[in-house]
Amino acid sequence: MPLKAVILAAGKGTRMKDLTQQMPKPMLEVAGRPVLEHILSGLRDAGVVDACVIVGYRGDAIRGYFGDGSRLGMRLIYVEQAVQNGTGKAPELAKEFVGRDSFVLSYGDILVTPGNYRRMCEVFAETQPDALQTVKRGEDVTKGAVACFDQAFFMTDLIEKPKPDQIEALVRAGKLRPGAPAWYNAGIYIFTPRVFEFIARLQKSVRGEYELTDALIAMCQAGLRIRGFELTGQWADVRDPEVLAELRQTLGKS
Repeated sequence: MPLKAVILAAGKGTRMKDLTQQMPKPMLEVAGRPVLEHILSGLRDAGVVDACVIVGYRGDAIRGYFGDGSRLGMRLIYVEQAVQNGTGKAPELAKEFVGRDSFVLSYGDILVTPGNYRRMCEVFAETQPDALQTVKRGEDVTKGAVACFDQAFFMTDLIEKPKPDQIEALVRAGKLRPGAPAWYNAGIYIFTPRVFEFIARLQKSVRGEYELTDALIAMCQAGLRIRGFELTGQWADVRDPEVLAELRQTLGKS
C-alpha cells in the first residue's frame, strides 16, 4: 500500500477573501483543527506516515504549526512552489521525495470521512493500476471535471468543466449512461511515479496554468489504467467562505 503522500497547499485561496489575508487556506479551522490537520491525520490513520507538503503563500504558517510532523506521529518535509502556475506542475517538486514509490496526492482543501484514505489505498493495492482517482456522485460536474469509467471502474474519459454539448457527446458515445452517476473528480489521487512522465509534457491551459487533470487525460489516452474510487460519507471542497461556514455549522464551530 502507498506509504507516502504529497499535499498541494501552496495556493493563495483568493475566493476566501479576507479569511486568507493572514493565513493560507489549508490552515483555516474546521471543528477546532486546520483543514490540513484533518487531511494529515486521516492519512496517518491509514498508515501513510511520510508526507511532502507543497507550500507557497504564507507557507511559514504551515511549517510553524506542523513542524517535522512528530506531534502527529508523521514525518513531514516541505517544498516551496515559488511560481504559482497551477497544480499540474506542483507534484514535480516532490519527485525526489517520491522516488520509486506510489503516493497519495491530495489538494490541501479537500475534506473527506477519514476511513476513505485506508479504503482507497487497499483498492489501489488490490487492483495495481497506474493511478487511482477518487470520485463523487451527485455533484455539479460542470463546475469541476466529469470522469467516465467502464464496467470495471477504469477510466475511459475525463473532461474538465464540460459544456452541455460535451456531456451530450459523452451520452451519445455511451460513456455516460442514462440513470448512471455522472462522476465528479473529487481531488484525491494515488499515483505511481509514471505520472511524472506526463506532468513533464504538460502545456499551459487556456487559463494560463498547468492543470493536473490534463496529465490524467493524457495518461488515459495513452492507455494507462486509471481506477476510479467512489468516496463515501463526507466530502467537501473548502473553496469559499460559504462552504467553510456550512462545514463549521455542521461539524462544530472552530
